[in-house]
Amino acid sequence: MTIEQLKLLKESEDRVEFKEAKRNFPFNGSSHADPGERRKCVLGYVAALANEGGGMLVLGMTNAWPHEVVGSEFGLRKVGEMEDAIYQHHRMRVHISELFEGVNRVVIFKVPPRPIGKTLKFEGVALMRTGDSLRPMSDDELLSVLSEQEPDFSAKICRGLTISDLDLEAVERMKAAYAKKQKNPAFATLSLEQILSDLGLSTAQGLTYAALILLGKVEAIGQHLPQSRIIREFRNEDTQIHHDSRDVFEGPVYKVIDLVWDAINDPRLNRKTPVQFGSYIFDIFSLNESVIREALLNAVAHRDYTIQSEVVVKQYPERIVVNNPGGFPKGVTLENLLTVSSTPRSRLMTEVMEKTGLVERSGQGVDKIFSITLSEGKAEPDYSASDPFQVTLSLSCTVIDKAFHVFINRYQLSDKEPKLGVEQIITLCKIRNSMFQSLNQPIVDQLLAIGLVTKPHHSAKRYQLHDEYYQMVSDGLRIGKRYITYEIEPIIVALQDGDKKIGELAPVMEAVLSRSQLRSVLQRLIEDRVVTSSGKLKGTRYSLSPTLANLRGSALVNEAFAQLRAAHE
Repeated sequence: MTIEQLKLLKESEDRVEFKEAKRNFPFNGSSHADPGERRKCVLGYVAALANEGGGMLVLGMTNAWPHEVVGSEFGLRKVGEMEDAIYQHHRMRVHISELFEGVNRVVIFKVPPRPIGKTLKFEGVALMRTGDSLRPMSDDELLSVLSEQEPDFSAKICRGLTISDLDLEAVERMKAAYAKKQKNPAFATLSLEQILSDLGLSTAQGLTYAALILLGKVEAIGQHLPQSRIIREFRNEDTQIHHDSRDVFEGPVYKVIDLVWDAINDPRLNRKTPVQFGSYIFDIFSLNESVIREALLNAVAHRDYTIQSEVVVKQYPERIVVNNPGGFPKGVTLENLLTVSSTPRSRLMTEVMEKTGLVERSGQGVDKIFSITLSEGKAEPDYSASDPFQVTLSLSCTVIDKAFHVFINRYQLSDKEPKLGVEQIITLCKIRNSMFQSLNQPIVDQLLAIGLVTKPHHSAKRYQLHDEYYQMVSDGLRIGKRYITYEIEPIIVALQDGDKKIGELAPVMEAVLSRSQLRSVLQRLIEDRVVTSSGKLKGTRYSLSPTLANLRGSALVNEAFAQLRAAHE
């Protein structure tokens, strides 16, 4: 937008607020004690404009129409800092730009609309504009917002989409999946028109967006909904800005999901971690296929398709991040993620995916992600970077507790009942980590009854896992007095791909060792001839010793541990 266009805007009709702010303007509340005056700041106006459906705050122009440029020094050379500060407060990305009329500077804050069913607040108050004031929203206005329902985008008719725009291979995959899931072989013999109608993918008015997303040809999706693409980027280090490789996946969900998983499942990245406790011998992959598919399909099913952004997968050697546009569905927060039953944004598409077995029943996908990840001895799935405009899931690739994995799976594979669900597994993790203050007592009582948890006699409020777990920790983790296996195994596995600097190993080990501890462990491994080094100071590179250099996976780890045990036991 140009300055000439800004001059002609009307504050109420065009949802814009003009302030002269020649030299300064409050950013986060003013020095006034009066709440009404404190609200007249950048964060207050951002909240009010977002609550009104989005708009602009313009500094450096007069309030009277037509608005004249007077220039503003507010936030000079601090645009990036202000954008970050607004995001930290409101969890909303506000774009700030600068325009000039001669030497006079105009600052424009472009504010997006609030999420459906949610308000933005400043100092605990949801605001609206009234004249020159910012007032609290009334009870009726708040109730209206909280009662909003997100429309089912996937059920809308995609104008111009025809059956000839559908990918027949994707259709066949959907038919076969439905027939198998519903145990109805006759379904696969129905005509395409009948199948689309039975699943609600077509109506008398035409084909829906669900049909496009699930079954559309690449060309049709590119024409009607290009933002439904999935992008996968790989970076070799967490701190990299530019990606090492980038793949763009376009096409129907019933085909694309397999292609995305194939790219993620690169054998050089999806390494095996060997687990051996007595007769229990097993490999845990860095990336569990069921977890990754569920995360991808959740992103596709629950994203906001009105936002012109794609689902983005960022993959690193030690973690993977799945980001989808749009915040959590209505009613879902970080706090109730595992307990609330939400309303899907794309109910029709979600129902079809459930009926064909592509995703878990509504509300159970996140449970599956948590239960599998934790039972593999990995860190808890992390949604903390999510905000009202995006959901971000980060999954660690590192197995940090093999004994916990064995402890859980011995029970799950036994004939004992009941089997463990996500609440039971999370509770076991909390007890393992001595987090007793937030335990769900009925779940603890279940675990006590089946013998996975015990209660020490000396404490009324503390619990511990069964002694079997601690015995496995003792038996399986120590090599003499010098090493703990989970501290050295990730180092050995990382070096199988080639020599590395300590800066490349540090992100792999950050959940286990500090940088100084890592340096100490590397020195011990060099002394024991498992690792060698070359170069000096910051240029030092570490590699496997010649006796290990040609081994991979479990064979490499087992041989390295055998050498160390022979030297120290």
